[in-house]
Amino acid sequence: MSQSAYIFDVTTETFDRYVLENSFHKPVLVDFWAEWCAPCKALMPVLASITERHAGELLMAKVDCDAQAELTTRFGIRSLPTVVLFKDGQPVDGFAGIQPESAILAMIEPHASAPPAAPEVTSNPLDEAAALLEAGDAKGVIALLQPLIGEQPDPDMLILLGRALAQDHQFEAAEQVLSAVSNQDQHKAALGAARAQLTFLRQALDLAPRADLQLRLQADANDSDACYQMALHDLADNNHEAALQRLLQLFMTDRQHAEGAAHRTLLQVFELLGSEHPLTITYRRKLYQALY
Repeated sequence: MSQSAYIFDVTTETFDRYVLENSFHKPVLVDFWAEWCAPCKALMPVLASITERHAGELLMAKVDCDAQAELTTRFGIRSLPTVVLFKDGQPVDGFAGIQPESAILAMIEPHASAPPAAPEVTSNPLDEAAALLEAGDAKGVIALLQPLIGEQPDPDMLILLGRALAQDHQFEAAEQVLSAVSNQDQHKAALGAARAQLTFLRQALDLAPRADLQLRLQADANDSDACYQMALHDLADNNHEAALQRLLQLFMTDRQHAEGAAHRTLLQVFELLGSEHPLTITYRRKLYQALY
């Protein structure tokens, strides 16, 4: 992301000078983020765009929470991303997690002068929905997309909505939405991924609790059923790498378990992630080596 005069990094040593002192002149939006946080990276360009459109009437400070742990503790940051708006030396508003641009603007409006008149720039609903889904906010995706579904809905919008409904355990509704996608062959890969996710989430409802499965594996590391169920838990939690590790290990030690469930599920995960995903490339090679 390009930097501007209105956007800057702050540290424990510079926070009071750059944020608190500046906030007596202009509101300062403070973005608490971390390199490993995918939702942070999705939100940051939205905050930067809003800041730059205010053309100096709003400032934005970025706090790398891994490098600035003291600031994280000082302001009681419990989840990332967290955004806090400072004015007159005090925090006056804020939010945690991904928010649509309209909600962020509504939060800023009472505290910052309106940006210069310009054509309104809004985020693409599909981009917003994808960011919400990545952050695990299925209900936010549903609330955003359902009102936009018309008589001829966009296939990409339907697929995102179907995935969100699945994550919200509205399985029948998810299947109906995915079935409504026109030109199913044209969207075969995305639909296959969405349906694979739907399958994993349905299966997870009938699994033994993770703690019980861990006890079983501690007692018998070769408990194939416990290993497979743990992999399904991982998939339901979107922990794909852990699931792939378990499934590959199960395939190598007991490939006939449940009529080849490990092999079958590995292929479903590859479909879910897509052929170009680094995990797919890595574990497809490992599976090939195990096969031959």
